[in-house]
Amino acid sequence: MTEYAAVPRQREPAEVVAELDRLNVWFPTRAGVVRAVDGVSLRIRRGETLGLVGESGSGKSTAGLALLRLVDPSAGTVRVAGQDVTRWSRRRLRALRRRVAMVFQDPQASLDPRRTIGASIAEPLIVHRLVDGAAARRQRVAELLDLVGLRRELADRHPHELSGGQRQRVGIARALAGEPDLIVLDEPIASLDLSVQAQIMNLLRRLQRDLGLTYLFIAHDLAAVEHMSDRLAVMYLGRIVETGTPAQIWRRPAHPYTAALLSAIPVADPQVERRRRRIILRGDVPSPVDPPAGCRFRTRCPQARAECAETDPVLVEVDPGHRAACLFAGDAVRAMSVTEPRRAGGSD
Repeated sequence: MTEYAAVPRQREPAEVVAELDRLNVWFPTRAGVVRAVDGVSLRIRRGETLGLVGESGSGKSTAGLALLRLVDPSAGTVRVAGQDVTRWSRRRLRALRRRVAMVFQDPQASLDPRRTIGASIAEPLIVHRLVDGAAARRQRVAELLDLVGLRRELADRHPHELSGGQRQRVGIARALAGEPDLIVLDEPIASLDLSVQAQIMNLLRRLQRDLGLTYLFIAHDLAAVEHMSDRLAVMYLGRIVETGTPAQIWRRPAHPYTAALLSAIPVADPQVERRRRRIILRGDVPSPVDPPAGCRFRTRCPQARAECAETDPVLVEVDPGHRAACLFAGDAVRAMSVTEPRRAGGSD
């Protein structure tokens, strides 16, 4: 199993850098309205990493795009650095795009193939008028390449001349150029080889430690999210179904969906692996156009009861700082039959 570098986690409460408050992002289609994000509330504090995890189609990437106003909210509020940016005009959004930057899943698709690496990294410096003069921009680009562990001469190369891991480092350098309050990491390691994934995660953790960065880390890989995050939020079909620290969620998942996700992660110890029970979810994820009445997870939940079809559960606290949207929160951990606590991210 891959070894990751240990970096101390932030422990003290800090100011809220960004917040989603009862956010809805709905898309009209011929089949009906797709409720990609439906009533999501999240707070991200300065210096922390909030991990957002869920299956494909759960709405996690759409929530991240809403923070940058790359998609428009249908309802609810988006706040960044204490300012309500929900209805900002396109002209004012330029200031928001400096405060919140994004690193995309596909590093090749996110870079213009016609532009040099140096030109791509320099673009935020030009747009936000952060550095005056071509010589100063070249110097700042060289400093950013140093920060992400790339040679300065790569500034004159084009994206196709770099490896996938190098291209993702360029994406990180470009995100750092505006000195943002928050960086949204949208599946930043999903397209990379395992060894390169570990390198990129360690780079992100080092940059966070050295520069005091704040991250929203979006992924479907629970092991990566557990390793990177100070707090976790689990999404299912447009809703947040559980939040807590990695230790709380790994040791005692309170929502059946979270328990099922955790049960699918292989355990290195073969004896523990044989003793635990895999939770197999029945059926497919329902359509976000027509989600089930009551609990949205009930059609696949191994613990569903009659009450689940009648009541739409809200997040309730099961332990200090640990909340779940389930009428029978806490029963999920017993269904897993795990004989001992385990970490998905390997040894620190």
